[in-house]
Amino acid sequence: MIRLKRLNGKEFVVNCDMIEFLESTPDTVVTLASNNKLVVTETIDEVIDKVIEYKQRINSTLKVIQKEIVKETLHETNDEK
Repeated sequence: MIRLKRLNGKEFVVNCDMIEFLESTPDTVVTLASNNKLVVTETIDEVIDKVIEYKQRINSTLKVIQKEIVKETLHETNDEK
């Protein structure tokens, strides 16, 4: 989920996996997979940066979880010997 701001300044959160495409008209229009359109104050590059930052946070969290699972599995394997 990423935080964006409508033209009236009101913030909202959107599931970035649902973003279909972005347009600059000159306002930034976010079109979702549902075909809903959202006009936001952020530029296209800012929206892209927010999506990248979100995905990086998710991936780093998954890597930590994956390391813990591997560590636990190795520990259990060593205990069985």
